[in-house]
Amino acid sequence: MRNSHRPDSGQDLGPSSDLGSNLGSNLGSNLGPNLGRYPDLGPAWQRRQFLKTAAAGTAFFALGGALVHLAADDLTREAQAQTRGDGRKRLPPGQRVIEKLKPMGGEEGPGDVKSFRLRVHGAVKTPFELDYGELLKLPQVEQAADVHCVTGWSMLDGLWKGVQLAVLAEKAGVKDEARHVIFEAAHGYTANMPLKEALAPAVMLTYRLNGKPFALRHGAPVRSLVPDLYFWKSAKWLTGVRFVKIDEPGYWETRGYHNHADPWKEERYA
Repeated sequence: MRNSHRPDSGQDLGPSSDLGSNLGSNLGSNLGPNLGRYPDLGPAWQRRQFLKTAAAGTAFFALGGALVHLAADDLTREAQAQTRGDGRKRLPPGQRVIEKLKPMGGEEGPGDVKSFRLRVHGAVKTPFELDYGELLKLPQVEQAADVHCVTGWSMLDGLWKGVQLAVLAEKAGVKDEARHVIFEAAHGYTANMPLKEALAPAVMLTYRLNGKPFALRHGAPVRSLVPDLYFWKSAKWLTGVRFVKIDEPGYWETRGYHNHADPWKEERYA
């Protein structure tokens, strides 16, 4: 539901009647009273100006909130009119554009690069483990991608930097029997996806967005990015990538959410 925004209403405080009509007129004027002639009016005038400024600030803040919503609506309409290279509408049905990632909760991991370790294992010929520095030594990419949350918001044109999952798969030597990928994250969280889709160039392990490291609430230091599925598939606080033969539905998939999660098909719930 869209939040409504409206300026607070109120009345300016009128001049005190015991000041006399002329002084009251001066106090109500934008020019102000002659404080040299009537110094006792100073405190009353300063209070009045404070109240007027505060009221104007409240109105401006509320109006600013409305303008933000209008801007978001414009971005949404613009995205709805655009088509991707694969022929699909840029904005999936039921989505509304926002300008930055919205924190979506979850049990946070440590978040620091010093303790980061990533296991690449499962149905592979050469399982291995990386620390943060070793991850940065692998071939890097920086690419634009849109992301779409199952709750209805989308963030467009993020510039994500990291390592494509296909690079890790090649380094590990994925076995022919593998059919799915399981992203493993802090506190046992997992998210699953088909191997064929996971090897797409857009799927990556990312550690920067728009030139900045992720905040802890957004998955620092490393998260996965799966832009063509709902955003819960892009696991935060990543600890491992596991290749498997038999699919293993993850945390949200076992709690009523769709196993595949294609936003253009609105695969929100099972």
